Amino acid sequence: MKIRRAASPDDVAAAAHLFDAPPRPDATTRFLAQDHSHLLIAYVDDQPAGFVSGVETTHPDKGTEMFLYELGVDDAFLRRGIGTALVEALKTLAVERGCYAMWTGTAAGDAAAQATYRKAGGSVDDGAFVSWDLS
Repeated sequence: MKIRRAASPDDVAAAAHLFDAPPRPDATTRFLAQDHSHLLIAYVDDQPAGFVSGVETTHPDKGTEMFLYELGVDDAFLRRGIGTALVEALKTLAVERGCYAMWTGTAAGDAAAQATYRKAGGSVDDGAFVSWDLS
């Protein structure tokens, strides 16, 4: 498995099957153009197998943290550690970008997502809020 940052709309189009809906060209172009938006795609034998997206958010009295926007893995590639590797890769990027923390939300009953986030070092609070202290 290799993880690469999406660099073009073509990268996103090739991974379209991983998203909830077909990626919109206008939104894809805008997302990729923003320095604080990140889309990492995992490849198995050059086939897109999963992705994670993250957005840096900055507040005047807190600094910058990474919001893990969405994580998705193709059903054919589940239980191979791809989700965990993607979260770890986003966490590494967050540290490189100077983020003091990373966070996301999940459904209270989503045991698979919670397990993935825990494997990647996340702390799950009441099954809905997940955080990583990066400082």
